[in-house]
Amino acid sequence: MPNEKNRTTATTNHPAAMDPVARHNARHYALQAMYQWQLTGKPLKEIETEFLHYHISKKFDLDYFKELIHGVPEHQEMLDQEMQGFIDRPLHEIDAIELAVLRLAIYELMKRPDVPYRVVINEALELNKKFGSIEGHKFVNGILDKVAKKNRTMEK
Repeated sequence: MPNEKNRTTATTNHPAAMDPVARHNARHYALQAMYQWQLTGKPLKEIETEFLHYHISKKFDLDYFKELIHGVPEHQEMLDQEMQGFIDRPLHEIDAIELAVLRLAIYELMKRPDVPYRVVINEALELNKKFGSIEGHKFVNGILDKVAKKNRTMEK
């Protein structure tokens, strides 16, 4: 269970009551958790507990955070296959932050059609600019644009 401070910051949302700030913060924390998972291989439940107790300090969408940190690893093989058609290097050569951003965003593009693709891409680019390399957002944008064109044809 989250500590007292975090209990007041976690929100659970129904689709009609989605809070964009809480959703943005859920992605922010999910990216950090996915980065930790990629580098350490720690069990997801342990990472989730650690984040809920020690790292989360802003209002966030708890359900969305949990969906992302458990859904990305569950579907990692499919997510990686989806991006491999659009990259020019092996996955292990992609910066760890960029890889985590790509996996999170591709998960949303493929598993969350309720989230407009432009929102997914914009959020991914903002996270990559904040945590990734200086020019990494250009690489991420190119990949996500191609994945969106392939999987979100009705929105284009």
